[in-house]
Amino acid sequence: MTYGIRPDTHTSPVGGGGGRRDTATHYALLPLRLFLGITFVYAGLDKLTDSAFLQDGGSGSVGDMMRTVRDSSAIPALVDLALENPVAFGTAIAVGELAVGIGTLLGLFARLAALGGALISLSLWLTVSWASDPYYYGNDLAYLMAWLPLVLAGAPYLSVDAALRARRRGRIRDADSV
Repeated sequence: MTYGIRPDTHTSPVGGGGGRRDTATHYALLPLRLFLGITFVYAGLDKLTDSAFLQDGGSGSVGDMMRTVRDSSAIPALVDLALENPVAFGTAIAVGELAVGIGTLLGLFARLAALGGALISLSLWLTVSWASDPYYYGNDLAYLMAWLPLVLAGAPYLSVDAALRARRRGRIRDADSV
């Protein structure tokens, strides 16, 4: 008995055709995009509006948090770098989270935003949650893994990137028909 290679039979729900499974496949990354985008916007705004967080020292400050995790982090030198100016570091993380979240929600430079989210999650995993035991108690590793599909796929639907891509395709078709 031989088995042939089955050609791709999926059709795009945007152009009509296809069933529920095709539609679900088409929009599979949208819930992840919404969750990560909303979470990172919230995290950024929470840090920027928390007067205790953006302090060099004191309860709830980024400075105290970094001093607490320094010896248990995977890369203490990274924490030392942050401790040179904890307020600037905390502000950079908060603004970065906000930019990543907005870019992800809008689908604007979606792959770049997802890469930024992955890098933020990676840096937090290697510093803040590295000592979590067992490892799955630290959520930064899970966030890092969640960003990877968006790094690879971007935001192909319901996004500014998709609208710009469609607009460029329209201009190319118009130029070809002249």
